[in-house]
Amino acid sequence: MTYFEKLHPWCVIRPLPNLQRLVVARCRRRSDAESLVQVVGRLVPSVPYTIVFDPMPEPEDNSKISDRSVPEEI
Repeated sequence: MTYFEKLHPWCVIRPLPNLQRLVVARCRRRSDAESLVQVVGRLVPSVPYTIVFDPMPEPEDNSKISDRSVPEEI
């Protein structure tokens, strides 16, 4: 997690198929995220956007996730 991500926990996301999501922007305050959703919603009204609080973002390296999720056999 970068220092920027620690300071900006509010995320504006675009839901994608198969329960995936795309982080469009990160904001420090919820009010900033709400304002951004309003602006982007006017520019692209056909795409839904959602605000989520993400205090610990997922790591971008998928190999780290798979190592933790699969238990090692002895």
